[in-house]
Amino acid sequence: MPTNKKELRLHYKSLRKELSENDIEEKSLAIANALIQLPIWDKTYYHVFLPIEEQREVNTEYVLHLLSGKDKEIVVSKSDFETRGMTHFLLTDNTRIKKNEYNIPEPVNGLPVPSETIEVVFVPLLVFDGFGNRVGYGKGFYDKFLAECKPETIKIGLSFFEAEHQIADVFEADVKLDYCVTPLKTYTFGL
Repeated sequence: MPTNKKELRLHYKSLRKELSENDIEEKSLAIANALIQLPIWDKTYYHVFLPIEEQREVNTEYVLHLLSGKDKEIVVSKSDFETRGMTHFLLTDNTRIKKNEYNIPEPVNGLPVPSETIEVVFVPLLVFDGFGNRVGYGKGFYDKFLAECKPETIKIGLSFFEAEHQIADVFEADVKLDYCVTPLKTYTFGL
């Protein structure tokens, strides 16, 4: 079984490819339903990733409905591939979303929100382990973004698959998750 980031990344990308549209919808809904149980709903600013459909990511539309039903401030990001940084914007009825060259849906414009204001971040990932380490696509956008957030910002991974035992090549700079929610289970790390 793969244990390093590169092998795990390949393995979980291929597992995702095997998921049908129906699987993705059912699992995404189960994840959103599990989120309701977390003790995170007293916050105001929630950052949500908009899924890259071509990468078969968790459909966060259900999370968006949940946040909007609870009258929360929803924040979405735009990625800068030169600096590997992210700029965050408030998602409103007037926000125009457009896919960038990598098929990532992003806000075209909007009201900027500083990283330090964000209280809860729903984090995309390919795989995670029992210690709260995550593997994404390897570009470091989320590690950089999460490092800019306040230490008490709650970081929640969303995954179609259960935890790996341990990711072998974790770096000191990798930001750990507080929770990871899958269709079957909610994992809590170091809280």
